[in-house]
Amino acid sequence: MLENITLTPELENYIGSESKDFAVKAKHAAPPKASLAMIIFGAVWLAFSSIFLIAFLGPLFQGKEVHFLANDVPTVASPDNLRPILFPAVIIGIFILIGLGMFGGGFYMMFKKGGYFVGTQTRLISLQKGKYRSLDWEQFSGDIEVTGSEQKGNIKLGLRTGKMVSSKNGPDRYVPDELFLSGIPGVFEIEKICRKRIKENDPTPAVQVNQL
Repeated sequence: MLENITLTPELENYIGSESKDFAVKAKHAAPPKASLAMIIFGAVWLAFSSIFLIAFLGPLFQGKEVHFLANDVPTVASPDNLRPILFPAVIIGIFILIGLGMFGGGFYMMFKKGGYFVGTQTRLISLQKGKYRSLDWEQFSGDIEVTGSEQKGNIKLGLRTGKMVSSKNGPDRYVPDELFLSGIPGVFEIEKICRKRIKENDPTPAVQVNQL
């Protein structure tokens, strides 16, 4: 059994008498790459929104007039007459709030601590912020992705469940659900255990080939 942590009494009680294959605590709740991608995207979104903010509303902060077209009609807004520019200002503000949300959400994901993961012969148990989740090995598809090193790495486990996602320039596509174990030690050994248990609990009947 691969175990490098001490489980809480509540988690031990939840597992009961089941034999544990491994027990680890993930360092991150989400893959660092996903968090970094959201931070970068949020920063780029904020940069573009700020350019529009400065270009469109900057003169007002300097006490100057802003000239623009509203429904192809020349319009003028000034510090004494802000009404014509209220709607554009609200739209720009919404874009800035979206960028701040993505930027802050990325940092939240990056520093959000991961939970406990315990593998038994029949299921994978997780505990995060007091919430228990139990997934039978038969619910996993066997699609496993491993990154990192033996000392600290990440595992992405594909599930048999998923959802249809619409594509802008093509047909809808099926995207399977995934479970992440991020920043865990002994990642290659745990991957072997997961793959073994998934095969043992595979609900798909084995196909026998008759040799002539």
